[in-house]
Amino acid sequence: MAVPQKKAIALMSGGLDSALAAALTRRLGFEVVGLHLATGFCTGKGRCDTVLAQALALGIPVRLLDVAEEYLEVVKRPRFGRGQGMNPCLDCRIFMVRKAGELLEAEGASFVVTGEVLGQRPMSQHLPALELVARESGLGERLVRPLSGRLLGPTFPERMGWVRREDWLDLQGRSRKRQMELAQAWGIPAYTPPGGGCCLLLERAYAKRLRDLIREKGVDALTKEDFALLRYGRHFRLGPKVRVVVGRDELENAALLALAGGHTLLAFPDVPGPVALVVGEAGEEELRLAAELAARYSDAPAGAPVRVLAQRDGQTRELWVTPWPKDDPRLRRLRIDR
Repeated sequence: MAVPQKKAIALMSGGLDSALAAALTRRLGFEVVGLHLATGFCTGKGRCDTVLAQALALGIPVRLLDVAEEYLEVVKRPRFGRGQGMNPCLDCRIFMVRKAGELLEAEGASFVVTGEVLGQRPMSQHLPALELVARESGLGERLVRPLSGRLLGPTFPERMGWVRREDWLDLQGRSRKRQMELAQAWGIPAYTPPGGGCCLLLERAYAKRLRDLIREKGVDALTKEDFALLRYGRHFRLGPKVRVVVGRDELENAALLALAGGHTLLAFPDVPGPVALVVGEAGEEELRLAAELAARYSDAPAGAPVRVLAQRDGQTRELWVTPWPKDDPRLRRLRIDR
């Protein structure tokens, strides 16, 4: 890198802490460029919009980068384990910091800023974990956590004489009270709710679906489409290689229709009903079971036969089935994500 510049890349998730870290860096006189990495596993609506609103309020430019394809490998094969769900938190942090570091030269920046707070998260924000991320990302002292900077080791901006140690904050622990006060004082307009509920891999239902799918296919065979399908509907396992996914509302029905390629699509032409996908090579018995199960969630009268269209590869079959009762014990037994 040429002459060091007083410029930082700030990773911004749309959350409270990352926005504060960018704001503090800006208030200390540094030029700041925000960076939002789209991994494909974020939950909630409008996260990019939230990041853009934060950047506008802070008066900084922001870069949006789609890293979904690369990030799948992190999810498949985390080096440093997973949390309570399927979340590879340490590998995730290393990946994100490394991606930010790759942009330093192009942006003319000298260091990377994150919103990590010492002691806030049990897996990824204790001191050894923070040191691990700095080391494994290759950034070392060029990785700066301004919200806990007084409590951590020396950083590149300090060594350059651009800031004093007391310029950083000394936040630690799980409380967000001080952060919320600072957000109000510094005019940060919006942020996603604190608490970690912004990652699909932390969600119990999604994690159970993913574990089940790994048992079925193995890690190496998982595709981007597999991960996308795990987002939607109720998931049931009908056989070692056969699942059925049943939409729960209009939005999920539309999503399943968009993901129907290569699967058997079940539709109800005569009564309101869900969109359902049979995933895998279903035999005759499994296909009928899938139709009966999906019909349970239709508006067909209890105990009355209902017509189901099974469509795949341009071919359509007509099935007449009797919906399972609403309290059928097989529903609970076969449900993957309960």
